[in-house]
Amino acid sequence: PKYSDVEILCEDEKKLHGCKAILAARSEVFEGLFYKGMKESYETQVSFPTINSSGMKIILEYIYAGSIKEESLTKDNTVEAFCAADYFQLTDLQDFIIKTIKNTLEENYMENDSPELLSKFAEKMPLTENNDLLNLLVEAVAAISLNEVEFDRLSISGLQYLLSYTYEKKMLFATPEYEVFRYSAILAAKNISNDAY
Repeated sequence: PKYSDVEILCEDEKKLHGCKAILAARSEVFEGLFYKGMKESYETQVSFPTINSSGMKIILEYIYAGSIKEESLTKDNTVEAFCAADYFQLTDLQDFIIKTIKNTLEENYMENDSPELLSKFAEKMPLTENNDLLNLLVEAVAAISLNEVEFDRLSISGLQYLLSYTYEKKMLFATPEYEVFRYSAILAAKNISNDAY
């Protein structure tokens, strides 16, 4: 904060600090905000109501350092970071995130976080959105039998993504139709109440 000239307000109401010149030099979106006559040009605060602080920290690390460490990406911030990179048009960062997730899924097949990541992605991006991360996550979840996925790991919107994309793309799906119906019914019941579940 001592040397910053802008406060960045995030979705979760946390404040981060930055230097307008550095941010603008490394991001066309920041340049447009700070130096193209937008109201943020004259203010010392900029608000991003759809980006939480965990995703914004990854963006700032990437903008300041030109790269991020793989260990900076966790199950909790990966989707946030990807969506923030999409917003700031940082395609190299998006590619790095996809590569990191792909490597993680290949190395840790038994500890597959793809159901949680797909659920988070479904909350952040519209169903019509098609991109490489979505395809990667759908393929990873489709390869797992839903009988092996606990009901709190895959949200209803995540399941909707999964079913929609596997149907549209005619992807192989590890779960037979009856088990998909059973899983869907139990997941819906769990979202209504524990008694229904």
